[in-house]
Amino acid sequence: MRLLSVIDGDLNRLLVFELEDGNRVESVFYRGDTLCVSTQAGCPVGCVFCASGREGLIRNLTPEEITGQVLLARTLFPVKRVAFAGIGDPLLNWDSVRETFWWFKGEGLKVSFYTAGKPADRLKDLLLIPHSGVTVSVHSTDPEVRRKLMPHAGDLDSLLGVLREVLPSLSKRKRNKISLAYMPIKGVNDSEEEVVRIGLLAKELGVGITLLYYNKVSAFDPVGPERYEEIFRKLRSMGVRVTLSTRFRRDRIGGCGTLVINREV
Repeated sequence: MRLLSVIDGDLNRLLVFELEDGNRVESVFYRGDTLCVSTQAGCPVGCVFCASGREGLIRNLTPEEITGQVLLARTLFPVKRVAFAGIGDPLLNWDSVRETFWWFKGEGLKVSFYTAGKPADRLKDLLLIPHSGVTVSVHSTDPEVRRKLMPHAGDLDSLLGVLREVLPSLSKRKRNKISLAYMPIKGVNDSEEEVVRIGLLAKELGVGITLLYYNKVSAFDPVGPERYEEIFRKLRSMGVRVTLSTRFRRDRIGGCGTLVINREV
């Protein structure tokens, strides 16, 4: 495994790694201290708002290939935090991810996760380990709409069942580290009714909402800044803790949903 290139965006630095089999995966260094790492070459979830899964899944990364992203990045950047939020879903390569999680913790790094929450038994494990944050991709409270957005993300009822089972057993401090990801997309999941339903769900579960802004990578369109702000204000008015997409997540290089496999460099 080698660091093939570093591509500078307006804010982020995209790192392209070549694996021993010739496949290429990507990490993003952002915020001056965080490396967003990949866990799979490709992704089987198939989210329509994400470029990472366009080619499907090639294979899982080994623990050495996951830790290698950090080790190589550290030769250039002061990595203090790791986010399992790059290409692939960490729960779908859980054995390797869990092993590297404990290695990262041993290195004194803070570790957070983004996941679609499938399979359910692994989500339980994830919620209980000493993470620094877990964001669970929901995006709609309507199972059919969620399936349209995330074709292979698993059953919504099963996901919510796990959250309803595990979250009440956690301390408030621990629940404050967990959020639901909601990315409003124009004409798909941005209705006022949907906003209210997802806000009520967050309140029921006692968690926050990570309100993502869609970086256009497909035929779907973002809601636009004005509607995004309206949704934020509505959720806040309901008493929901809301985290907005930062400028790093909207960068043309390395922003949410923009990582790909086998990029030509």
